[in-house]
Parts: sequence; C-alpha cells; structure tokens
Amino acid sequence: MTRSSSTTEPSVSGERIPSARPDIQIPPYDPGSFEDSWRETWEREGIYHTREIPGRPKFYCLDFFPYPSGEGLSVGHCRNYIPTDAFSRFMRMRGYNVLHPMGWDAFGEPTENKAIELRQSPRLLTDRFTANYKRQMRLVGISFDWSREIDSSKPDYYRWTQWFFLLLYKRGLAYRATNWQWWCPVCQTTLSNQEVHPGPNGQLLCWRDHPGVIKKQIPAWFFRITAYADQLLDGLREIDWPARIKLMQENWIGRSEGVEIVFRSEQGHPMPVFTTRPDTVFGVTFVVIAPEHELVRVLTTPDRRAAVEEYIDRAARASEIERMSTEREKTGVFTGAYVINPLNGERVPLFVADYVLHGYGTGIVMGVPGHDQRDFEFARKYDLPIKLVIAPPGWSGEPLPAAYTGPGHMVNSGEFDGLPTPGDWLKLGPSERQALADQWHLETSTLDRIAAASDNGIAAIGRAVEERGIGRRTVSYRMRDWLISRQRYWGAPIPIIYCERCGEVPVPEEQLPVVLPEMDDIAPSGDGLSPLARATNWVNTTCPQCGAPARRETDTMGGFACSSWYYLRFTSPDYQDGPFDPARMRFWMPVDLYVGGAEHAVMHLLYARFWYKVMHDAGLGVPGTEPFRKLLNQGMVLAPDGQRMSKSKGNVITPDEMVARYGADSLRVYELFMAPFEQDVLWSDEGINGARRFLGRVWDLVLRTHAEAAGERFTADDPELTRLLHQTIRRTTRDLERFHLNTMIAGLMEFTNALTERYRSGRWRTRPFQEATESLLLLLAPAAPFLAEELWHRTGHTGSIHQQPWPSWDEELARERTVTIVVQVNGRVRDRLEVEADTPADVVQSRALALPKIRQYVADPSAAQVIYVPGRIINIVTR
Repeated sequence: MTRSSSTTEPSVSGERIPSARPDIQIPPYDPGSFEDSWRETWEREGIYHTREIPGRPKFYCLDFFPYPSGEGLSVGHCRNYIPTDAFSRFMRMRGYNVLHPMGWDAFGEPTENKAIELRQSPRLLTDRFTANYKRQMRLVGISFDWSREIDSSKPDYYRWTQWFFLLLYKRGLAYRATNWQWWCPVCQTTLSNQEVHPGPNGQLLCWRDHPGVIKKQIPAWFFRITAYADQLLDGLREIDWPARIKLMQENWIGRSEGVEIVFRSEQGHPMPVFTTRPDTVFGVTFVVIAPEHELVRVLTTPDRRAAVEEYIDRAARASEIERMSTEREKTGVFTGAYVINPLNGERVPLFVADYVLHGYGTGIVMGVPGHDQRDFEFARKYDLPIKLVIAPPGWSGEPLPAAYTGPGHMVNSGEFDGLPTPGDWLKLGPSERQALADQWHLETSTLDRIAAASDNGIAAIGRAVEERGIGRRTVSYRMRDWLISRQRYWGAPIPIIYCERCGEVPVPEEQLPVVLPEMDDIAPSGDGLSPLARATNWVNTTCPQCGAPARRETDTMGGFACSSWYYLRFTSPDYQDGPFDPARMRFWMPVDLYVGGAEHAVMHLLYARFWYKVMHDAGLGVPGTEPFRKLLNQGMVLAPDGQRMSKSKGNVITPDEMVARYGADSLRVYELFMAPFEQDVLWSDEGINGARRFLGRVWDLVLRTHAEAAGERFTADDPELTRLLHQTIRRTTRDLERFHLNTMIAGLMEFTNALTERYRSGRWRTRPFQEATESLLLLLAPAAPFLAEELWHRTGHTGSIHQQPWPSWDEELARERTVTIVVQVNGRVRDRLEVEADTPADVVQSRALALPKIRQYVADPSAAQVIYVPGRIINIVTR
C-alpha cells in the first residue's frame, strides 16, 4: 500500500510560471470557469456517441455493472471509472470504434430495504439513486455513451432476463428443489454459498454483513452451473485475466479425479464415498458423514440422538469457508452406527462432522488417519486406530508422528501389497517435495520414479472396485449449482406458473415480461415467502396450457441473473425482437477490456461466463465461448485514516467535494497518478493538490507561450527537443497500452518540466517547441479532458481535441544518439562510458577495457571475461 503517490512528482517551484513578458497577462487556471460549459457542449454535440464505422477496428471497454446506492459515488469508485475513461478516450483518438457504455444493476435488497424504511417505492428510489450516479459520472468527465443506458429493474430489460431463464429451463439447466439453504433472518431470503462468510466473532454474515445466517430446508430455484464445470475450467486458458482470479475460479470449481467406492451401513444402506486416494482404502478406520446428509437421522442410534442433533444445530451456524478451513480444529460426534468397508469387510464407526460438506462429493468421506493429516488429527482426538497402508521408502515399521502423504508402496492391503503409489507427490509444490525428500533422506528423483510408475496402487484399486461392482472411477467438483431464488419483492419475477393439472409450467415467451405488481407493503412477512405471495390478484392466474386456475411463482431472481448478460444488451439496447441484435452483438463482442473488483471472482464473473457458454451452445450466435477477453481489477482507495470509506465511519470523500475544490481534471489526474492501477492506496489531499499544481503549470506554459508568440510560426530547429517529443509520444502510448497510467502521468510531468525549462531559458521560439505544446495537449486529453479542450480552443484550434488523431512518433527521431554504459569489474561499478548508441559491441568492450580506472583493476585484459548488455551495462570478470 502506498500512502500517497507511487511515482514522485517532478519538482517545479512556484505556483505559476514566471512570465518573461510582464506586459502580457493570462488568466489563472480556474477549472470552475469552463468545465461546466464543456460538459454541456460535449453532450449537445454527441461527441461520445458510439459509432460503428466500417473498416475501423472495434474496442469494447466495460466497467462492472454498478449497483446504485443512496450514498452515491466516492473517490474510491472513481478509481475504476476514470482509468477506463482515459483508456477509452485514448482508443477513440487512435481511430477505433469504441463502445464504453454505462447502466445500472438496480434490483436488490439494499434498495428494497431502504424503500421499506422510508415507505417509498423502490422504483422511485432507484430512479433517484441512478440519476445521482449519472450526475456524478458526468461531473468527473466520464465519456459514457448515455444513449445506451440500461436499467436492470425496468421491464424492457428484465423481460429478457426472464427469456434467458426460460432458455435455461428448456435446456434442463434451471430446476426447483428443496435443499438446505442459507437463510438470512435480516434480509428474509435465501443466499448462495458465495454470499455467506464468517464474521469477526465467528458468527455467520450474509454478503450485506447481516448476522445470524443459518441453514433451513427451503424449496428454491437453481441454475445447473455444474453441467458446465469442465468448460468453465477449460475456458480460463483462453482469457487474459489476473492469475489470482483464475486460481480462485479453479479452486471454487474444484475438479478432482478419483474413485467412488460404495461402503454400506450395517442395515444395508449404500454409502458411496469419493476419494482421490483409493490406494489408502485399506487404511480406513472411520467414516464421516455431513450433518445435512439425509442418512444421519436414519442411522443415528437412540442413545446418540441428542448429541447428534445438538451437533447438527451448531453446524448449521458455520459457513462452508469456516468448516473447510485447514486451521480450524476438526470436531465430530459418533452416531452409534457402523459402516462396512467393501474391500476388506472391516466394520468402522460412523461419525457426523461439519468438515464434510453435503454438496461436495457424496457428503460422506472415508477416514484414513495414516495418510491424511486432517484424519490423523481427528483420530488422535477421538482415540481411533491409525493404520499405515502406504510405506515410505526405507520405512522399517515404526509409528509415524504425522500422516504420510508421499509416494511409497502399499502394505497391509491384502493382494495389493507391494504396488507402488505416488501418494500426494504430484500435488506438491517444489519446496514441499524437497521437504518430504529431506524428511526421508532421499533424492527427489527417487520419489519421482515411484510416482511415475504406470501400474500403481491408485490405478489398481480403481480397476478392482469397477470389476467387483462396488464403485467406479469418476470426477467430482467442489462447485454446487447456483441458487437463484430470492424471497424478496425487488427482483425479476421467475416466469413459472404452478397448475394442479399440469404441474410446473413456463410462462410463454409472448407473455413476457412478467411484470412486478405495484405493492404498498413490500416488507417480508417472516414466513419465508416473498412479499409477492400477498399480491393475490397477481399471483392468481390461469394455466397457459389448460386454462385452469393456477398460481405464479413468487420468488424473484437474485441480481446476479440480471448482470450475467447485460454486456450483450449494451451492443443494441434499442433492439426489441430479442435480447440483442445478432449482427451488432457480433460486431462488438467479446468485451475487450473488463474492469472491476476482485470480490466478484466466484460470483458475477463465473455466472456471466456460464450464461455466455449456454448461449453459445444454444446457437444464439455469440462469438467464441468467453465474454471478457481481458480483465483488470482496480486497487482500493482507502480513507486517509487507512480504513475503507463508509458513511457510518464518516470518512467518505466524494467527487463532488474534490471537483468543487480542485476541478474535475485534478481529481482525474490524481486518480491516475496515485499508484499502479491494481494497488491499494490511501487518499491524500496533498496528492490531489499536487495534480492541481501540475495542471496549473500546463495552463500557464501553453497560454503564455501562445500569447507571447503572437501568432508567429517559428522555423528554428531543436533536435534535442524533437527527440524528447518523439520519446514522450512513444512512452505515453506504450504506458497507456499497458494500463500503466501512473507512469504515463509521470512522463507528461517530466515533459512539461522540460518545456518549462526551455521557456525560462528563452530557448522556446522553435518549431519543435510549438509542435511539443500542441502534442502535450493531445497526450494529456485522455487524462485531463476539460483542460485539454479549453487550451485547444484558446490556442486557435477548431473541432474537439477528443476527435483529433493520436500523435505518432518516428522511431528514428526518438532514438538516443548516445548512451551511457555502466562499467563494472567483478560486479562492482568502477566507471561509466559514453558511446554512440549504435556502437558495435566489440568497440564498446575495447573502449571499456582501455579506461584508466578500469586498468587499475584489470591487470590482464586478454584474460578477462566480458559480459555486455547492449546500451546498458558491461561487466568485466577477472576471477
């Protein structure tokens, strides 16, 4: 984290540049005197209206769909919107067709709760909130094409969200089931697994940080995202996303290859377990079942029922993240029942334990304490046997202090004794492998050979269980299906009707949208049903198939449904015959740059990929199978006290305050300059004031030299400035292309300083200087659009600066004529050598060896080894 700027602002003394002509007065930089008029002009003239000009390349830049809250935007939100705006402006000037739209992910519980509190319509609140967001975005100069604005809470949008629901339903990817669901008593609705997390005191919180989340058995709608698990994993190889986001999705999907082995209770109930280590099955000394599993109450003996029920109740208050934590002590309760191992016929005790999840694998796991550290600790705690069935290399039969997970040979495993097995060796990283090898005083190559054996224990057990009809080789996933139901009012109604004759009936497409009814009271009633259940005139309808009386589904869809396809609607928001115009959608998709917070890694980003893949398979004509080509996550802007900005803490800094004090361009430049884009940073008033001073210097420099030139066009040359100009254009362009926005601003500050120094020394009346000041405005336009536009017109130009072509550079003119080579002897700097940039390597080496300072350390140049990094460094090694 940086406290202010990560790049030091080049030092220039004084608030204003001293004038060489006191008789010529220029106005001070006062952004408030012109920023409003340019906002109006740009909007009136539609210069940011999206164009689809044939023959030009396209660039689709998209910010995450924002949820408009009553608090409005903070300067932290601007950390996202200002950089993407600067980049979009840059791409327009480069001649691209640019789509940079904005809309509102407007359904959701915060607005609904606020509406209940204020006794107002959520529709009216949403319109008020979105209008404020839009005002603030215009205030800071974001060049969105507002003609494409969309709102997910309006029927003309959620009509198509419902259409996509029906598409999923028809393809067997939407279904209703009664399962254990997370329930928030404050929100009065079900939650998906991703929306629950442990709080600071161990209590469970919903994604809105409400306490008291528990599990209840509730009928709900799901999307079968698990059907696309492999496609979602494979697609990660195609996209340019941060490695940590890809890893989070990989871990969330949690693909594991293994074997399902069917144990049985003493009463004969099949109890399949999934394991990636079937080679350890002879080491099973207990079996563990998830608290939610339906067999728990069936198999628990009467004398153990009270203890088991108490444990189940406690487990219902723990999040899955907490339950699966490797740092948390494992707990369980004996059910009184026993299970039979089908490989050796042994009778082992059945425990209920919350570290087993009902939705992961089969909800039942075998306990192998000799070869799983979690099971080892559990066995020690409950005094259960620990059997070693994989012998480490060189093992002589002694008890082990911990579970052994490395490669070895099967023992105590009947007919399978002696088979080699890789253990968890292939899952270990290099350092973990080395530590294991050191523990057993072996070379890693020895363990590698064991792990590479083709006829190993894992394969042999897999074949055996299939041949004996007691299991199968299979793949398991950690990811569960996506819970979409919400028992709230403010959401897209689920387009399903229930008929006593026909059962579950989808609403016909021609009857979409199923519009939310207006209700005076939208507060949850506490009975687990949506407030829509009380809208009897809306609920009671007729069956589309038989015409008999029927009832509508009263659950609404969670907001992530609406945000799973909005990026497609932006391509043609005026299209009425489908969710998007196929031709215009194909012109713009996929999104070239998608920017937003990393907190959506396993929610929105996963869901949107799933929907897009379904669209591809359904033949909707979407290009490719991934919607977002490149993803960037912005760092967080923290308050000066180091905390997250929040209204309750009273530390929120708004763009309104900053624009009023410093101007929109100062806010923009500071947001770009404060730190690398992905890095968290503390807000600094000193930092934004520094940005304001920099823009004031640009203002003074451009207007002063323009006034003093009095319309004269200079012809004198300045090769050094020409080279610096072309280098600056190259550097700025490359920094923007790489999204290195802080160094882009730093480069323009340095360039401004160089021009200022020429003005002060009287060396500015040259042709390159006039070219340089004009180019400075063009290069600064994406970052400081108001100042650049104002100065562009004050210096006699016509047309908007934002519709001018981006400056180009000449590589030959940008090339340095001379370079300074650092000369080292045995790695220590001893001298420096200045040579022509294109000097051959052998000439550089001979000149370096001939330097007097170098001769002091190199007695015999002919015996020295010379390492040369062209244009940078030469190292002479004498030993």
